[in-house]
Order: sequence, then structure tokens, then C-alpha cells
Amino acid sequence: MSLPLPLPTTSPLTYPNYLTSPTHPSLPLAASTHHSILRSHLKTHSRLPTTQRPSHLPLILSALTAYLPHLFTLTAGLAGRSVHGEEIDVVLKQEVDVEWRSALLSSAAMMGRKGRTRRTNQKGKRIRGKGVDHAVCFALSTLAITVRLLAREQLHDALSSSSSSSSAAVVKGEGEGEKGGGGARSKGIAAAMKYLLQAEGVHAFLAAEVCPSFSTADGGGDIMAPEASAQVQGGLQALAMAEATLLAVAKDDPYPGIVAQGRSKEDREWMIKGPEIPKVRAHLFARLCIAAGEHAGRAEAMLKARDGEGGRVDEGVVVYAEDVRRAARAKACRFFGVDEELGGETGKGIAWLRAGRKELGLRVWEDGERGWGKGWGKLKKGFEEKREDKKLEEGRDWGADGGKMEEGRVIEMLERKWEKMNDTINTQLIPPSESLLASMPSGREIHSSKPYFPPALDADALEKMRAPPDPDEARALMDDGDDSSDEDIPAGSNFPGAFPGRSIAGSEYY
Repeated sequence: MSLPLPLPTTSPLTYPNYLTSPTHPSLPLAASTHHSILRSHLKTHSRLPTTQRPSHLPLILSALTAYLPHLFTLTAGLAGRSVHGEEIDVVLKQEVDVEWRSALLSSAAMMGRKGRTRRTNQKGKRIRGKGVDHAVCFALSTLAITVRLLAREQLHDALSSSSSSSSAAVVKGEGEGEKGGGGARSKGIAAAMKYLLQAEGVHAFLAAEVCPSFSTADGGGDIMAPEASAQVQGGLQALAMAEATLLAVAKDDPYPGIVAQGRSKEDREWMIKGPEIPKVRAHLFARLCIAAGEHAGRAEAMLKARDGEGGRVDEGVVVYAEDVRRAARAKACRFFGVDEELGGETGKGIAWLRAGRKELGLRVWEDGERGWGKGWGKLKKGFEEKREDKKLEEGRDWGADGGKMEEGRVIEMLERKWEKMNDTINTQLIPPSESLLASMPSGREIHSSKPYFPPALDADALEKMRAPPDPDEARALMDDGDDSSDEDIPAGSNFPGAFPGRSIAGSEYY
């Protein structure tokens, strides 16, 4: 799971209108050129169909990688800091004025949720900010969202390979090599973890170094974007750490693969033998999940506390953090139950599974009840699961529930199996689940925060900035002042009187 957020967009920004450098005259113009390239890529990305956007993310990451060193070199010159031992003099002519469209502002996130406000592709108005720090905040927020979306794409590929591979590769885990989907799944999850930890470092840098300098008055009359809040960035940092911790568990968790095997139409191994469940370090995984739940709970609290201050954080982001917390705690209950069942305590194991159902907000069937999918409830549940499977298959809006549905499937499968065993073989009393929840131990960390170090231009590039700016390049940049707001028009949108398939974005007139 990874938070699905839209990428922000920004207005044109010509740094030579606001800054000048006697020592490095080409630096402001070079920064403007890279900002223009990034802006063009972001506008193109917002116009692409949803299925084509993942393949466009590396271009945005490349544009950010080229833009950020110029931007941080400008800020170093304004602050009087040297770069590679070279003094950089940057003079402020007037405050930098930049606008950008928030990805976290209320009703901006694109997450359709059952029982919640439905999100659309429509984005709110741009928010104006003054100062180079606002440009830095926009660029770093875009970087964090980009690497989050790259993690989401890696995870989607890993889950897709798991669902389409043989059950042996899925269930036996990643140690089986490359012949099944296990190797691809392991590599995909590892790559997603790396991206999420990178996003966590960027959010931590924003919360500690950039956002504390802002206030609600810095926006030039506009509301302050949630991205400019240290509290929001701290919440997103905790959420990224929670997601990375859960992926560390998912890498060696065989039970979702067993559920996927049972739901796969291509699986034929059930004709020969049942799935072999390898032993897992259940108690360790449970404590890792508790730590993930603590991170997600902290993220939920920080994002909720921001609601009444300045620009309100989108409800879907807060709900997603709550869902991740619930799924993490339910997963911890499931692993505690596995640990008890492996030790012969089937009754306690069932009690832990029921505790997990309570954490997910699902109904708990008590002794003597047989409510496993009867009537309309079974039909409705089947529709919801098929719809989620379809989303995963098509790569759109999947995982917006933080993994709650997947964990509910696993708990239901184990509860069916263990209750049948307990009723027929070794009958044990099932203790109340409330006392077990109260006795949960503390969490255990597996990842450490990796700090983000702002990049700067290397010595060779910095030497080239001493040359006078190219007049043709400066003239072309001045002419590129198109500030149209049609980046929200999806590709393929028709307008009245046009031939089918002709889009507004592709029309020179419109």
C-alpha cells in the first residue's frame, strides 16, 4: 500500500526578474530553465490518462534531479554560504512570487472511498507564496510525492506478478529464486521500501528545515498550503515510515499469497495438494506491525490537528492514515494468533483473530454463530472484493483503504480454518479478545530514518555559471509565459462541436 496522491502543478517562474548574481550571472537563468522544464512535465503528466502516468514519473524525477541543485545553490548564495569552497553572491531585487496547486489541500486528493466524500481529478486554485523558500517547498513536496508514486508503481508490479505467478512462488516466499513470481515480488517490495524511505527523509527535511520559516501570513493573502506546514510534513513522514515498516513484513508474509492462490482462476495445485504454509517469525512480525501502527497513529493525529489551521488537509489523506493504523494493528493480532496456534493454543489464536477483526471494524462472530457469508451480505462482500481486484488489475485507485480489505480476507481464511480444527479435533475455550488487546507489547523498529541532504551544483557546473547568460535563451524563457490552467483537462476530453477523440489540450486555438 502507498498513499495515492496527485502531483502538484506550478506557475511560470523567471528568476532573473527577482534575483541577480554578480559572481555567477547565468545561475538565475539556468534555474528558471529547469523550473520551466519541470513545469512542462507536470502539466503533461496531469493531462495523461491514468494508465500512462506511471511511465511518465521517471521524467519528472529526472527534471527534479536537475532543478534542485540550481535551486539550493541559489538559496546558498542568498544566505551567504559557499559551495565547494566558492563564494556565491546572489542579490535579491524583489521577493520571489510563485504559485502552485496543492496536492494535499481539501478535495485535491484523488481517492474514491466508499462511505466517504468522493474525490475527483479536479484541483483547487493555485496558492501564492512569496520567497525562495516557497519554491524550495514546492520542489521538495513534488519530489516526495513522485518517489511515493514510484513506490506505489513498484508495489503494484510486485502484487501483479504475485497474482499471476504460480502458487509455489507466491506461498513459499522469496527464497525460491527467480523461477516464479517470488523473485520479482521480493525485488518490487524492496524497491518500494527504498522509495518510501527516501520520501520519509524528504518529509523530515521539510518539517525540520524548510516549513518552520513559514506562517499563515507568508502566503500574500492566500491560505497557507498544507505542504508548507511542519506538522503536516511530520505526519507524512510518520506515514511513510509506517508504510515502509509494513512492506518489510509483507516481504516475508506468506498468508496474502495463500489467499491470492485461493482466489486465482488459474490455480490448479489444489487438485494435487493444499498449500504449504512456511513457518514465520510471527512474534517479531507482530511487534513490527505494532510499530507501524504507532507511526500511522501519530500521522493520523498530526494530520487531524492540522484541520482547523490554515488550509485544511484533505479528508482522504487523514482517512488513509487511520486505515493504515487499523490494518497494521489487525496484522499484529493475526501474527500473535499464528504464534499461539503454532504453540498448540488454537483457542487463543482464534481470540487474536477476533481481536484483529475488531481492529478492522468488522463484525465478530461469537461461538455458535455461523455468519460466514450469508444472503445479501455475502453478495455485497463479493462485489467489493471483485471491484478491488479489478482496481489492482487495472492499476487505478487500488490500495486506497490502507490494506484493510486484504487483511480482512487473511483473517477470515485463518478463522474459518482454525474454528473448524477447534470444533473437531482439539476443543479449547476461546478467551475474550479485549484482555489480549490490553496485553499487546510495544513495537519494534526495523528502519532508521535516512536524512535528506540538499544537492548542490558540482564544481564544473558552477564554473560554467560564471559565464554571462545567453540572450537567446533568456528571450525564449521570457516568451514562454503561458500560464494556462488547462493542465487539469484529461487527455481525450471532447468539446462541443468537435470530432470525437479530439481533445481541448491538443487544440492550438483552445
